[in-house]
Amino acid sequence: MPHAFDQAYWDEHWAGAAGHAQLGPHPQLVEEAGKLPPGRALDAGCGEGAEAHWLAENGWQVTAVDLSEEVLRHARERSSKVEWVCADLLNWTPSGQFDLVATHYVHAAGPLFGRLAEWVAPGGTLLVVGHHHGELHPPESTITAHDVGLDDEQWVITVAENRTRKVPGGELHDTILCARKVSSPNA
Repeated sequence: MPHAFDQAYWDEHWAGAAGHAQLGPHPQLVEEAGKLPPGRALDAGCGEGAEAHWLAENGWQVTAVDLSEEVLRHARERSSKVEWVCADLLNWTPSGQFDLVATHYVHAAGPLFGRLAEWVAPGGTLLVVGHHHGELHPPESTITAHDVGLDDEQWVITVAENRTRKVPGGELHDTILCARKVSSPNA
């Protein structure tokens, strides 16, 4: 039976996290965002805030949103340069658009992708990193590039692939989608 990935679930998950490891940013964010000029960024489903912190340290104006107040309490201790927001991304509405919208391993992603795409400014970038299908993760947290469902008229896909990376104790298999929103149709 799938989890109800609601605020209570995530608060309990993060309350039980041993020591809240201060992990570095996801390598796919560093690789893809490192190619972009800094601007306004959204870290959607920010968790402990490693990506938001890295973006802020590299000149981005960052809004980081997560459903869990428990994890944001720890994230706020990590960086005061980030605007930390506790909200459900399926109901939250940002003020304006972003030059970069990044999300890593969000759950219940299907209905969220359309919202994330709307929040990208023309000429901006959407970066989605998810667990590859077939991994030992709930179906709600695995994606394919097709799952994101971007309109070919409005987006140029720059990366759509599965990547394997080494981690302590083994390997992880990620699905990466990086796309640039065209400034106007037929651009």
